[in-house]
Amino acid sequence: MITNLIADARKIVIKIGSNTLADIDGKFNFSFLDEFAEQAAALIKKGKQIVVVSSGAQVAGLSAMDKWARKKDIHYRQALCAVGQVQLMKAWRRAFEPHSLHIAQILLTREDFNDANRTLNMRNTLFTLVDEGIVPIINENDTVSVEEIKIGDNDTLAARSAILWSADLLILLSDIDGLFDKNPKEFTNAALVEEVKDISLIEKNITIGAANSFGTGGIATKLDAAKLSLSYGIPAILTNGGKPRCIEALVSGAQKGTVFLG
Repeated sequence: MITNLIADARKIVIKIGSNTLADIDGKFNFSFLDEFAEQAAALIKKGKQIVVVSSGAQVAGLSAMDKWARKKDIHYRQALCAVGQVQLMKAWRRAFEPHSLHIAQILLTREDFNDANRTLNMRNTLFTLVDEGIVPIINENDTVSVEEIKIGDNDTLAARSAILWSADLLILLSDIDGLFDKNPKEFTNAALVEEVKDISLIEKNITIGAANSFGTGGIATKLDAAKLSLSYGIPAILTNGGKPRCIEALVSGAQKGTVFLG
């Protein structure tokens, strides 16, 4: 199912979570970016169009400003994101350069989607960038959006970006293999749910665990994102972005995940 969805999709939004972008020490995982860019470039050569929704501003900020690691004040967290956003884009540019691909930065908040003029401008910019062969990197504007730092919303942002762009497929890369009937980090007998057609039903029958350490969302935000995406006819895949060459593995059918279908 995953292989067929990717094969049939031309316009793909890929969301990358903070834990996927961080190494074991919580610093920036540059090798992941290099590997991802290479795989994305291969998809683009096959005629796919890619939009990336990237978390990681705080992770990148910590890599640059380690002395702020223990500061919890909201102003420092926002300042950390401001520093980190520069580092994040620098890292993405470096990763895509060997493949002769340019990137573009788009910073958004929820309010941007609630204004008709902004939405039209966002849509036009997104289409223009992709049509010109540029890879847009979308992120929350964490320096001005306090709520986003508290709860995280890049899963929903990815779904809204997919809707805005009229994408064919949404892929959510996380630090888990997909949706389980229980939290696999707490229960060894948790079973992977490989296909979901009724999210409301599955929500009643699974145990949702807490958010992870670097990211600010959990499985609940991913279910909400899949539900939003499906409401516009866009299927979604949740899978583990930390596995080696995960995009290639998805394409070949070697990596499992959870597929959300309408």
